[in-house]
Amino acid sequence: MGEGPAITDRSRAIPFLSHASGFVVLFFLAMWLRAVPLQSDPILQGYLQVTTGLLAFVFAAVTLVRFQGTQDRISLILGSGFLLSGTLLTASSLLFFQFLQETPVHLRWAPVSWWVGRIILGLLLVVALLVEHFLPRSRHPKLEITGALLTVVGLTYLITAALRRLPPETSPHPLAFIPNPQQLLPAAIFLIGLIGFRRRLQIEDSAFDRAIYSAAWMNVAAQLAASQSVRLLDSPFVLAQALTVTSYAVALGGALLDNARLFEQVQHLAVSDPLTGLANYRRLLDVLEAETERTNRNGRPFAVLLLDLDGLKKINDTHGHLVGSRALCRLADILRIHCRSIDTAARYGGDEFALVLPESQDAEAELVASRIREVLASDPEKPLLSASIGISIYRGNGERIEKLLSEADQHLYAEKARRGKRPPTPITPHRRIHKA
Repeated sequence: MGEGPAITDRSRAIPFLSHASGFVVLFFLAMWLRAVPLQSDPILQGYLQVTTGLLAFVFAAVTLVRFQGTQDRISLILGSGFLLSGTLLTASSLLFFQFLQETPVHLRWAPVSWWVGRIILGLLLVVALLVEHFLPRSRHPKLEITGALLTVVGLTYLITAALRRLPPETSPHPLAFIPNPQQLLPAAIFLIGLIGFRRRLQIEDSAFDRAIYSAAWMNVAAQLAASQSVRLLDSPFVLAQALTVTSYAVALGGALLDNARLFEQVQHLAVSDPLTGLANYRRLLDVLEAETERTNRNGRPFAVLLLDLDGLKKINDTHGHLVGSRALCRLADILRIHCRSIDTAARYGGDEFALVLPESQDAEAELVASRIREVLASDPEKPLLSASIGISIYRGNGERIEKLLSEADQHLYAEKARRGKRPPTPITPHRRIHKA
């Protein structure tokens, strides 16, 4: 009984130790790189800044699209933060390029803009986590994002004014243990965001959240490497830039993967029944149209089974509608599990279901119907279920879907009549069917 908390503590300590070890290794790697000579290339650095800015713009667009579908305010705030960061990165890239003048542009403001951009992005990450924690539901998204941006810009100005000393192009203390200590401030801010996001991962474990967590880790490492930079464009500075660009690429990749998953879920919801998870009526019509076209081309028939759950009204009246909904889901599970991968099971409406069997004739359809009846009869869950099943075969010749479903419907009610479930009054489907 007493081992549970100890196991939990150990599980929390392992990621902390691994992160701390990684930061220490990168810090001393950057310290070692101080002695590695590197020829400065402002043009290459300018293009790297432009690339990072473009990644930030794309990430901002992707996260804003994600916010439209999820209402996740972290996506909204981070998207705005990356938009602002991308603007700063793109603007600062001009400082690295040589214009028409024979002498290069002075690079005094390049480390300042880079440093301020890191602070803004780190603060936005922390603000996003605070907003999510204290205001779980978004009531005024536009007002909230405006307030977050104004707060971050104000804090950035106050921090810069309080420190007064901005990161120089060349460190005044090149032999110190930390030649560029100002870079530790963004590292501390990103570290706070990293710790906060670790808690979010315990609730939300999507590709987007894992990517943001990894990006925050890389930004901490990038600032630790930048703290070892003696002069602009030296080896530790290049390492910090490489980690920063990689973090943007990782964040963008995670956002794209998560958006793809969300779009797939939306597409699935558009063609599936919300209660049973089977295909809905719209999807059923699409499948029937595709199968009729295929049969008209190759001459191979397909079968349609219409199933009606017996006594659903009695189940609802006796046991309640929750049990009735559970009965529909039980039948849906049987159709889903005991069908081929090429078959399509759909909820036709109410207590009626449809099953499309490609390249099947009467014998195969009768076998499937018998198997469904046997599985229903052997289900130990109460109340016991049964279903009436009608079968129709499409053999081509340009027949319409209405006739196919009407024939299956007539067979279904004929079976009910034989079993004494209902008066033998065949009816045609009451829904409007599109032409094949």
